[in-house]
Amino acid sequence: MVFTDFYDDLTARLRAGGEWLWPLGLRLILGYEFFQAGLTKLNGNNWFTNRIDNFPQPFKLLGADLSWFAATWGELIFSVLLIVGLFTRFAAFSLIVITAVAIATIHWPSDWSGLLELWKGYSVSRVVEDGHFFGNFRIPLLFLLMLLPLVFNGGGKLSVDQIMLLLTARSGDSRRIGDVIAAGFVFLILAIPLIFLMPITGFIYLAIAALCFAIPRFS
Repeated sequence: MVFTDFYDDLTARLRAGGEWLWPLGLRLILGYEFFQAGLTKLNGNNWFTNRIDNFPQPFKLLGADLSWFAATWGELIFSVLLIVGLFTRFAAFSLIVITAVAIATIHWPSDWSGLLELWKGYSVSRVVEDGHFFGNFRIPLLFLLMLLPLVFNGGGKLSVDQIMLLLTARSGDSRRIGDVIAAGFVFLILAIPLIFLMPITGFIYLAIAALCFAIPRFS
């Protein structure tokens, strides 16, 4: 019991300390990366013109110029919000959508027959064999996974969001509601990027999310 009490106290303190550290680290590095990407677009030429046919719907309908404008200012604005920790969950989710569209348009293979073949594209450089493009989605996929904790957990203690909670005397992030609706939000948040990359799986997750939201109405 002494050891388990020590371990529980240790992990409790690490968890409390981590709430100050890990969200800030993720926000700063991701905010920097997306801001640099937006700045490069702002100072560069619109190369979406050559890629607009590869854009998933409904973004293809926007056209190259409007898509370029939305991607540029989306990356710039949401990255700044991420860095300061203002509306962190909204900013992180918006960047997930931008990243998923980028993966589907540029980094995702045009076709693949199985997960083993898809895994060949988990690379920084473009993987091409016998003229077939397998992808290069390692970095944007890592960005997606790094953004997810910010969507679910928020910006942490060192954020403007936390200051707003303190000023309004709300419990905020200390509350936990683990019900079927919470599960619905998990499936919904995962469904959005998956719809662009693996449509069948994405729509299945979307259906599960809708079911989770509907269950309390019939309980």
